Amino acid sequence: MQKTVAIVAFNGVRSLDVTGPMDVFSMANRFLAPEDSYRLEVLGVERGVLTCSNGLVLNAHRHFSEALQSYDLVLVAGGPQAPVMDFGVTFDAWLRDASARAKRFGSICSGAFILARAGLLEGRTVTTHWDDAALLATLCPSTQVEADRLYVQDGKLYTSAGVTAGIDLSLYLLGLDHGPDVALSVAKRLVVFTQRSGGQSQFSQFLVPHAEPVSVVAMVKRYVLNNLTGALTIADLANAANMSVRNFSRVFAKEAKITPMEFVERARVDAARAILESTRVPLKTVAYQYGFRDARHMRFVFNRRLGVTPRQFRLNFAAMV
Repeated sequence: MQKTVAIVAFNGVRSLDVTGPMDVFSMANRFLAPEDSYRLEVLGVERGVLTCSNGLVLNAHRHFSEALQSYDLVLVAGGPQAPVMDFGVTFDAWLRDASARAKRFGSICSGAFILARAGLLEGRTVTTHWDDAALLATLCPSTQVEADRLYVQDGKLYTSAGVTAGIDLSLYLLGLDHGPDVALSVAKRLVVFTQRSGGQSQFSQFLVPHAEPVSVVAMVKRYVLNNLTGALTIADLANAANMSVRNFSRVFAKEAKITPMEFVERARVDAARAILESTRVPLKTVAYQYGFRDARHMRFVFNRRLGVTPRQFRLNFAAMV
């Protein structure tokens, strides 16, 4: 049965928050029978032409007030000013009703703030752009904001991280609807990963704040990446930096904005997921190679940090090898 997808846009919307998901679902129609395809609509918060944050102009299919049917998926796009935008009680009421009627609903990037102002995030677990996560948590004290996830599912609520993560979420939803083969076919056409591993890019060990080559962070980063198979205790790292454990922990956390052991765990996960994306090496071998205690421990860490197990990641999201 054909599925209906509505994307809510507004003046100042980030164009990729709209076009990214639309391209995923419209591309999927090439691989689906007509009765299984997606029908896409852009719903405007305002009437008339919508000007995106980058200057692109969009014509919504219709105004939100005219969209009274039940959609399979309602996604609210974000924009640079979305965290402080308020579209009024009429829109908020419509959004609550549309979300209640929809089989799934959610947001792209800072669109989470629009859901929040409509009261749709209370007591839920969500994500948004990493730079807005603290503000969203302040706005919604009862909401658990997971800043290190590309997307989060909480019941029929789906939220995604910054900008291009809307493509990740859409590919994930496509995979749920029609299986990983269709999602992979679409990803290949769009020349993107079928699914990135679940963590926002700023949490890659390669993207910690810039550090001079002789800094503590740079020295320890090199040591960690060259010794992932080892135990890598806090004492090991402090010794590599030629510092006391206490002083090292303080200096590293100040410069890298994360604790040393958090950095080690993220480095292990990043290294392991790269292998899972590109090889069929047994999971227990990957676990040993990158310093997890065993495959069970690696599964626990992956599930906690990325929201999927290594096996699920490889089965559903990695490129075919």
